[in-house]
This record gives sequence, structure tokens and C-alpha cells, in this order.
Amino acid sequence: MIATPTKLRHEVKDLSLAPFGKQRIEWAGREMPVLRQIQERYAKEKPFAGIRLVACCHVTTETAHLAIALKNGGADAVLIASNPLSTQDDVAASLVADYDIPVFAIKGEDSETYNRHVEIALDHRPNIIIDDGSDVTASLVKDRQSQISEIIGTTEETTTGIVRLLAMFNDGVLTFPAMNVNDADTKHFFDNRYGTGQSTLDGVIRATNVLLAGKTLVVAGYGWCGKGVAMRGKGLGANVIVTEIDPTKAIEAIMDGFRVLPMEQAAPQGDLFITVTGNKHVIRPEHFEVMKDGAMVANSGHFDIEIDLKSLGEMSSEVKDVRPFTQQYCLKSGKSVVVLGEGRLVNLAAAEGHPSAVMDMSFANQALACEYLVKNKGSLEPGLHSIPVEVDKEIARLKLQAMGIAIDTLTPEQIEYMNSWTSGT
Repeated sequence: MIATPTKLRHEVKDLSLAPFGKQRIEWAGREMPVLRQIQERYAKEKPFAGIRLVACCHVTTETAHLAIALKNGGADAVLIASNPLSTQDDVAASLVADYDIPVFAIKGEDSETYNRHVEIALDHRPNIIIDDGSDVTASLVKDRQSQISEIIGTTEETTTGIVRLLAMFNDGVLTFPAMNVNDADTKHFFDNRYGTGQSTLDGVIRATNVLLAGKTLVVAGYGWCGKGVAMRGKGLGANVIVTEIDPTKAIEAIMDGFRVLPMEQAAPQGDLFITVTGNKHVIRPEHFEVMKDGAMVANSGHFDIEIDLKSLGEMSSEVKDVRPFTQQYCLKSGKSVVVLGEGRLVNLAAAEGHPSAVMDMSFANQALACEYLVKNKGSLEPGLHSIPVEVDKEIARLKLQAMGIAIDTLTPEQIEYMNSWTSGT
């Protein structure tokens, strides 16, 4: 049975997709016990009553549970996509039709539509912004100065967004609190490493159906995301090369058993390249020129600028769609380079994003960060704030509890020892 369309303003692909979307949302919820407990508490306590909230996120089954939790908590919430290719259209439809949440997101939306949705979000006059890449926050600061007085704060999910927020703060334009959700231990240790590691290779395999065993995989960047991709690539039998600009991370990659090379030396050797740096033009014309014929390039960093696709297009005589989310750039030299997911997040463009079990912790951090902003309204200084350690630990405790795992506790004697300086060898 097709869900009855609501009268809400929304822009989704097709509301008739809602039944399947609801089914998938419910399936994802099976592995999101921490957020479920928060959602149940919010339904009783209504911490966001009277709060207008905008969430700019990848519209996935997992994000749906965050949006539902915020609505249950009393928030007047609007959801938009944080990436043109990351929306799951059936989920967007279900959130509108089944949960009465306004959604403005369509998979494959062009840049004009994406920017219009950001404007629609700001027209909601939010008190809190949940951001993934800081596009909404940056647009507010640049174009909606008159609304800044209404902002309680923002939360940020990604490394890319944190970098932008720091730049805003250093320029003196971030004049309200921003919660650094990305750097919570229960976010980046798990979401970035295990989530990105699995979902990125899932996207590559869905897009290409190639065997990774025996291939040479070049991972650009050895932050938490790069560690996850390299680890999972090695587990599937790939020969992994890491490229880095940070000497400490390069040493870490070496000691984790990976080869480390500059990109100019790795480029002729790679069969598959995955960028996870958060920077721009990590793979450039001089790299394309020396790649093997048929080398594949993909990105799992936030924006589609890590691979210099403009230059690649100029070097090519033809671009062909050879599979869904798989384009072959035929170079004028006679070789070809295969681009996955249009250079956007391959795990969301060609697959379903992170597994719900890790997003359970990430979105628990988002929900509790919003609550922290509301509870501390007016008392937080402008700039970036870490998730309180006790909140981070509580999320981990709830996750362990849901997994049926018990851990030790300190004895009184151990507590005394840890707080004493007089006991030595």
C-alpha cells in the first residue's frame, strides 16, 4: 500500500517509494540500539520543544533514525542532502510520507538544486544546524548575517567540515558555538575507520565487480578513513600503497605493514586509487598521464575535488558511461582512466554508505551534541567545542551493553593507587 502523501513542503523524487523506504529504515534500526534509547528518552522529555533545526546530512536509512529522534524530541526539523549523490530516494520519501519530516533531497540533484535546498534550509531560520561539510553554516555566515543572532549553535560530522569551521573561527566569522562531533572517540575511531573502510570498498565493488585480490590499491591519506580503507583492502588481498604528506602518519603506515610512496611514484603502479585526504587535486594530470591503461580512481573524501576531474576531462577525447556510477575517460594518448561515482563519495554514490552499527554511535553523538547546545545555551563561547568525555564514554557504554559485552571496573584499591603519587617501585 502506498503511503498517503502529506501536505508538507518537500522535494523528493517520488513519494510512492515510501513503503520500501520505511521497510529499510526499520531494518537499519535493528543495529542502532544506542540511538533508539536516546530516541525513547527524547520522546518523553522533549528537549527540543520550540527549537527550529536544520540537518544537512547524507539522507540514508541511518540518518532517518537521527531525524526521527530529533522530531520525537520536539524539534521543528528540516532535512536536506549534504551531497548530490548520497540521497536514498526511498528513505527521503518515507521520511516525508510516514514520519512528517520535511525533506529536500534527490539523488543526482544538480548543483543549482543543491544550493537551492541550502537556501530553503536557511529560510527555516534554524536555531541549531547539524552539518556535514559545513555548507549550511558557511552559507549562513556569508549570506545570512541577520540570522546569526537566532543560532544556538551547530554540530559538524566530518573532518572537512571541522577544517572549514576552524578557518571561519580564525577569520573571526564563526561567532557562535560549534560542536566537534567528528573528533569524538566513538565517532572517528569507528565511523571513520570501520565505516569508511567497509563502505568504500563496498561502493567500489558494486560499481565495478572487480576482484581486489592481487590488485595494487593506492590509498591517498592515512588518517582514520585512510587506515580503514587500507586495512580492508589488505584484508581482501590487495597490495596496498599509501601516500601521505604527514611524516608521522607515513611512519605509522609503514609500521602497519604498508608501502609508502609519493603519488608520482605510486601512480604508475596502481590498479585502483582511493582518495581520503579532505584536500583538493590529490590526483592530478601528471598522475593520470603515467597511470596504467584502465586504472580506476575513486574518492571517499567529503567533496568531489580530490581528483582533478576538470583536467582529466580536458585530457580526454571521450567520456563513456560503462556501468552505473562508472565512467571511462578515453585519453588522447590512447589510454583510459575509469572514474567511479563521478569523483564524489563512492561509498554513498555507488553503495549505501556506512553500516548502521557504526552510524548508531555517530548519530548518538549528533543527537546528544544538539541537546548539549540547548542545555548550555548562552554559556558556550564561540568556536569549536569537543563532545564532553562523559557523553563519549556513555555512548560506548550503551553500545557495549546492547552488544551483551561486560567490562571490568576498578577496585577501591586501584582507584586509590591511580590517584596517588606516593606509591612507586
